[in-house]
Amino acid sequence: MENRSFDHMLGWLKSTRPDIDGLSGSEFNQVNVSNPTSRSVVVSDDAFFVDSDPGHSIQAIREQIFGSNDTSADPAPMNGFVQQAEAMGVEGLSKTVMSGFKPDLLPIYTELANEFAVMDRWFASVPASTQPNRFYIHSATSHGASSNVRKDLINGFPQKTIFDSLDENDLTFGIYYQNIPATLFFKSLRKLKHIVKFHNYNLKFKLHAKKGKLPNYVVIEQRYFDVNIFPANDDHPSHDVARGQKFVKEVYETLRASPQWKEMALLITYDEHGGFYDHVPTPVSGVPNPDGIIGPPPFYFNFERLGVRVPTLLISPWVDKGTVIHEPSGPTPYSQYEHSSIPATVKKLFNLRSNFLTKRDAWAGTFENYFYLRDTPRDDCPEKLPEVKMTLRSRGPKEDDSLTEFQIELIQLASQLNGDHVLNTYPDIGKTMTVGGANRYAEDAVERFLEAGRMALLAGANESALVTMRPSLTTRTSGDESSGKYEAY
Repeated sequence: MENRSFDHMLGWLKSTRPDIDGLSGSEFNQVNVSNPTSRSVVVSDDAFFVDSDPGHSIQAIREQIFGSNDTSADPAPMNGFVQQAEAMGVEGLSKTVMSGFKPDLLPIYTELANEFAVMDRWFASVPASTQPNRFYIHSATSHGASSNVRKDLINGFPQKTIFDSLDENDLTFGIYYQNIPATLFFKSLRKLKHIVKFHNYNLKFKLHAKKGKLPNYVVIEQRYFDVNIFPANDDHPSHDVARGQKFVKEVYETLRASPQWKEMALLITYDEHGGFYDHVPTPVSGVPNPDGIIGPPPFYFNFERLGVRVPTLLISPWVDKGTVIHEPSGPTPYSQYEHSSIPATVKKLFNLRSNFLTKRDAWAGTFENYFYLRDTPRDDCPEKLPEVKMTLRSRGPKEDDSLTEFQIELIQLASQLNGDHVLNTYPDIGKTMTVGGANRYAEDAVERFLEAGRMALLAGANESALVTMRPSLTTRTSGDESSGKYEAY
């Protein structure tokens, strides 16, 4: 899911669950960190619909965590959220970033938290925006990216992923996507042999679950574009969080009804905090750089600090009701739960022979031990979750809106999938698109890319070859004339 902090989504659960490290109601930030007499903004429980997108670039997050450019404080003070929001000049934003949802507005998360496990010490891997953190989920590194890197978007990020490790160990995986699978940012997943691992969520997820044919490891991607026929369900502002609740409810109930249920674990997490306040200090000591790569100028980030805490739920019939998981017990005294904990735990659960992906997943805390505390799976897990009875947004999607940074990156990915990245227009592609147009462009690119891959497989192409497309538009960066066709070669 997208761009929400733990305190923003789950912090007020503490009112009925004091074992959860949430909000007491006394937490605050000041408008000017350097002026102790400046106005304070106290946390509130009146979050509802968030229209404006708070700051979550690497520089904005640095200010939110430390209140200045000085990152030496340990523990991190977490005192600059209001100051940074005020600097954006959006009316009411400083109050918005300090707000959290009442538990009854998030009935699905409240029920899952009470029925299964809340992980209240799970951090984003990088104090940066969406894409670098999503890379850590699957590869325990962002390969030096702290934001969008055009060359790697075109060529595909080259690092080894947990999908590669599973494949090496003869285990199966599947990616169920809605608009466009962001996992295709990884170069290795563009190989012909992996084309069949991508499934349209609406067409295949319930079918595979019902038949007991879900693969060993599943990634379910959200709808990233907010359109009338299929509103976004990823929780990114300004999307309706109620849609996200309905999506999680659908996924859970589908898995609960599957004959594979007693062999399952479902982890729900968020890529990063999206600029919303969290009171737990971000870990700044003992965090290893995953692969020795330093981020690009002007920040030259060394990847030795984590990001802000994010909402994370662990769901399984092997997890006791009402569990709260705090800090891990290792493998080092400084280890934390963060996105690299996912590939690290997968390695342990499946006893993968492959090495750890990077130094980061070798360091990250793992949670497989919580599946071994019981002798038998529970038989009292709810079959149905509460109904999501209200929308939190008074209007429908705005298909004519411009794109967020992440959506532009998805369109750049789509342009690689369909070959348009070679056109003169590539550097600006997506910047002038509307949400509705971008959704159509992305879905068409994915459909053509996967179809070309399937046709190449039927023609006997090498399964390790990458699917590469020719563009559909006309103005080429080279002197070649566009054929107007999509081909894999």
